[in-house]
Amino acid sequence: MKFSPTMRHISIVSEVDAPIERVWAAVTSPEGINYELRPYLRMTVPRPFRGVTIDDIEPGTKLGRSIFLLFGVLPFDYDDITVAEIDKGVRFLERSTMMSMSTWIHERTLRQRGERTEVTDAVSFVTRAPLGLVPGWTQMLRGVLSFLFRHRHRRLKALFNGDQQSASTRVGA
Repeated sequence: MKFSPTMRHISIVSEVDAPIERVWAAVTSPEGINYELRPYLRMTVPRPFRGVTIDDIEPGTKLGRSIFLLFGVLPFDYDDITVAEIDKGVRFLERSTMMSMSTWIHERTLRQRGERTEVTDAVSFVTRAPLGLVPGWTQMLRGVLSFLFRHRHRRLKALFNGDQQSASTRVGA
């Protein structure tokens, strides 16, 4: 039996109670990204890019490896991050590889909807062999990623549906 990698896709869309500028500031900072992932995950920031946001990066820049820490402490995967495209204030596209995935494409798009902001995450991935050879592994991974991105959107909604000042403080915006 020959392994044939197949691209899988997920997409999550939601609206948050905040103007696009505030949402962009939160979702493109390391603090904001980790706020979304908690309590399940935390990502490290490659040393040269600590204290930097996506707005400070040139499109096509390879940031290096970010380690995924399960529950904030247990290393279990890495993301060799490349920010391929940036439309400042509204969109970024990451094209990376991971230990578990030979292809990882994450596009986040923001759209102003009156006083609210629509957040769209579109993710495509290919599971890396030999894990991709395990029956059901890719489907399980797709389910885990769907759960994780729904969780991220719930966290974003909670962040911005409360007091705006304390929300900005929590993510270092």
